[in-house]
Amino acid sequence: MRRSKYEAPARRAEAAEGPRLTTSAMIASLAGPNQRTMPAPFGHALAALADTRPEIVGLTADLGKYTDLHIFAERHPERFYQMGMAEQLLMSAAAGMAREGFQAWATTYAVFASRRAYDFICLAIAEEVLDVKVVCALPGLTTGYGPSHQATDDLAMFRAMPNLTIIDPCDAHEICQIVPAIADHRGPVYLRLLRGNVPLVLDEYGYSFELGRAKLIRDGADVLVVSSGFMTMRALEAATALAADRIDVAVLHVPTIKPLDEATILAEAGRNGRLVVVAENHSVVGGLGEAVAGVMMRSDVRPARFRQIALPDLFLDAGALPTLHERYGISTDAMARSIKGWL
Repeated sequence: MRRSKYEAPARRAEAAEGPRLTTSAMIASLAGPNQRTMPAPFGHALAALADTRPEIVGLTADLGKYTDLHIFAERHPERFYQMGMAEQLLMSAAAGMAREGFQAWATTYAVFASRRAYDFICLAIAEEVLDVKVVCALPGLTTGYGPSHQATDDLAMFRAMPNLTIIDPCDAHEICQIVPAIADHRGPVYLRLLRGNVPLVLDEYGYSFELGRAKLIRDGADVLVVSSGFMTMRALEAATALAADRIDVAVLHVPTIKPLDEATILAEAGRNGRLVVVAENHSVVGGLGEAVAGVMMRSDVRPARFRQIALPDLFLDAGALPTLHERYGISTDAMARSIKGWL
């Protein structure tokens, strides 16, 4: 695993002060206490799909274990390619394999794909409309290792890339459905990956993923939360908490960031004069919030009020995820407080 610049100082502090009980910033789960989880849903789903899809190959840049691709590698070793710490080479090789008729699934961390390999994804994959799936762990604030590993700007960068489909799943249930869905979609995809022990949430609501579709998970008369990724899980938790204060919250899950389901968003945002809140695990700049605001502005849909729950336009701190999520306003409690304060 590639080391963060924050690892050595942490070890020096431990040596000076003795061992401390801490939550690992890298491998901490997003699941709450007693929440149901599924281990490595992406790895298991891709390995199973490849049993009947011989054209599928998996590539990674020294991060097979940390993107769950090691499960695919164990099941299909002859179709697994370890490219080393070379993300630009990873994307170029994936493009070359796609040109030869394979469907290439390339995994790395979101910061490395967006910041180091952007030009290669753009020109070698997206411009040529090749069938490459770029699957990236640690999107947004899903690690506490600081700016070197926190991809808080990946959506802003990739939303501007033509021909690229962008997906931000909520939980393990959705990831299991996304893998075969994007395998059937011919063309480049960027998938923000939740990996490790991933929460299970949406199966309780009878949810099914459809590429390009937003879906109303629960209805409510006072507030509409438009959310993506694990922020849909947080929105559902906040809605339950706010119900105790007789605040009725609807949650619209938007897993496909591009192409955006504008019709569904506009239909829900234009209903009942509700407060519209966009919640996302991304910078306030350039993500789902600005995409939704732009759609409403261009379509003359004017909600009573519009607010964003998102990460600030800053390089964020390092630390334990629960602390960071509370500090930057994307924890369940912080979301509930913000919504209550806006009403």
